[in-house]
Amino acid sequence: MTEPSSHLSAASATRRATGDPNVFLIPEEHLPAGFAAKVEAGGLVPAPTRPAATVLLARDSDDGPEVLLMRRSKRSGFAADAWVFPGGVVDEEDRDPAVMERLDGPTPMQWAERLGLTDPAEALAYVVAAVREAFEETGILLARVSDDATNPGGALSNIDVARRALLSSVVDLRQIFITRNLRMAGDELLYLAHWITPEPEPRRYDTRFFLARVDAEAVCTPHEEELTESVWLTARGAVHYFELGSLKMLPPTVHTLRRLAGYGTVGEIFAALADAPVPAVLPVMRRVADGVAIELPPEARL
Repeated sequence: MTEPSSHLSAASATRRATGDPNVFLIPEEHLPAGFAAKVEAGGLVPAPTRPAATVLLARDSDDGPEVLLMRRSKRSGFAADAWVFPGGVVDEEDRDPAVMERLDGPTPMQWAERLGLTDPAEALAYVVAAVREAFEETGILLARVSDDATNPGGALSNIDVARRALLSSVVDLRQIFITRNLRMAGDELLYLAHWITPEPEPRRYDTRFFLARVDAEAVCTPHEEELTESVWLTARGAVHYFELGSLKMLPPTVHTLRRLAGYGTVGEIFAALADAPVPAVLPVMRRVADGVAIELPPEARL
């Protein structure tokens, strides 16, 4: 039976590179039945967006900065089988104002100014969600031991136990930081991008992208219920594999990687982009002869 047009989603359909880095193509054969017609007809009422956070875990290597990419399960309802950065929706626990007691780096007010928000609690929620999602999906915790810790050697030991408790909703992130006397490394986070899912999609997200600096020895252990494998790649290498058709990625992932491809170290990225403008990017879908094109607005063009 044909899916109702209001539920049609192309979020997991293959995107292909075109001759223009600001335009992506979803070929007709990869689209769900009726999606192209829905785009062509227009006049739809956009679904509301959900706040979400994505984090690029980046480390230095001899070949330049590497970022962590993870492959989503083929059963995922969004971006199935695509290679993505860790991330997910902002949870209610992420909005707990008590978390700021454990935050290093910018204050919630400073984060709000950087993210262009009026509510510091909302800005803090995006930051906390980025840290939480990174920990849940990779096992890498963006944290450091508090200066007054009585057992600094044990604060980050057996951290997988805390991760399992978090995934099982036995504890929240704040409890982990308190019981282990940890500080959230907000000063190792760089606000990088702001993407909004195209309007024809029935499942839409308002996503803030952060870059996080991690040690060269950082090891990823994917959360197997959502992710099947992971790989560290240079931005240039990842884009190359996408253009060859070897890696399935969404436009925000590819565009972000292209932005980072020219830097020699993670430190260079932080220095160059710390105060760079971060416009909200809402790609436009339009019907073309061989499928649906996804076009980036002028403010996002490379």
